[in-house]
Amino acid sequence: MGLGTTALRVVVGGLFVGHGLQKLNGSFGGYGLDATAEAFEGMGLKPGRLHATAAGAAEAGGGALLAAGFLTPLGATAVTGTMAMAIEKVHKQNGPWVTENGFEYNLVLMAAVFAIAADGPGRLSLDWFRDADEGSLFAAVAQLVAGVGGAYALLKATEAGLLDSLDPSAGGQSTGA
Repeated sequence: MGLGTTALRVVVGGLFVGHGLQKLNGSFGGYGLDATAEAFEGMGLKPGRLHATAAGAAEAGGGALLAAGFLTPLGATAVTGTMAMAIEKVHKQNGPWVTENGFEYNLVLMAAVFAIAADGPGRLSLDWFRDADEGSLFAAVAQLVAGVGGAYALLKATEAGLLDSLDPSAGGQSTGA
């Protein structure tokens, strides 16, 4: 709960904010929402704009919560969910190593936010000011289960076509997956 955890939380959280903004508005050399939505559609995440917006918001919002040390387990859950989906849709088939576009980096980030949730955000956090800075194994496991479970549920809902009616390009009508 000292300086090490604070540094990890601020760096990982801040980088997630940037990663999310790359998707949402093209900041920091990102492709923006339209191109990200198109890429998501190509991965079978339809409607692409909905998935791209959700991923960008989860990364930027979850990263901001982590960086600030505010509602830390919720921020950890959001970024764990996006990393779980990235592993499933992009990296899993390539094996673990990042040199082969594998999932090692995503897994390291998930482990980092697990550790932050387990140890708590520390004294230099907004949670400390509200006397909620104690981490726990329960908080760490709960955020992991919620993040991975949420990603799995979203993937299954997508595969079943349950989100098709939310596609604004279909005029609110089902696209008939």
